[in-house]
Amino acid sequence: MRRLPKLNPVLIASALALAANAAADPGGADALTSEGPVQPAKVEGGKYLDKDGNPTYRVTDGGRKVDWNTMSGYLRYNANCIACHGPDGAGSTYAPSLVEALKRDDYPTFVGIVAGGKRDVNAAQELVMPAFGENKNVMCYIDDIYVYLRARSDGVVGRGRPAEHEPRSEAFKAHEDACMG
Repeated sequence: MRRLPKLNPVLIASALALAANAAADPGGADALTSEGPVQPAKVEGGKYLDKDGNPTYRVTDGGRKVDWNTMSGYLRYNANCIACHGPDGAGSTYAPSLVEALKRDDYPTFVGIVAGGKRDVNAAQELVMPAFGENKNVMCYIDDIYVYLRARSDGVVGRGRPAEHEPRSEAFKAHEDACMG
């Protein structure tokens, strides 16, 4: 039986509780409109949430401008995930496409796999996703990575670096400082 690594509850709680930060509306009255199938339902703690309270994106200007969390997710993905999952979450010969995975996996599933790891073994191959539950460079930004990949999965953000982004909110800065220590 495979034992999961000991997870740091402070990091996981911090990553999952960012939405509970004090409200900050970075986009004014039209902050709840976005391109793509998912519309933000509210803004809390400087980030956009869908109707179910899951982190989501705000993309405008034909996919050229993204919210800060989507931009942060792009940067963090490229710092931590690209080596295995390939450019833009498209997958590689080594690891699956996260763009495709998010068409079926929800937010709690995504966070659970990233925090606790995953192992897929069959007669042809053995795929192992390491656990990142103790890695602040991943867990402090897990919502951002999810939002970026969700925007890619929904087809509203193309390949490559987004051309423009909203400014980083004070709530984001406060969360980052608290989580990274």
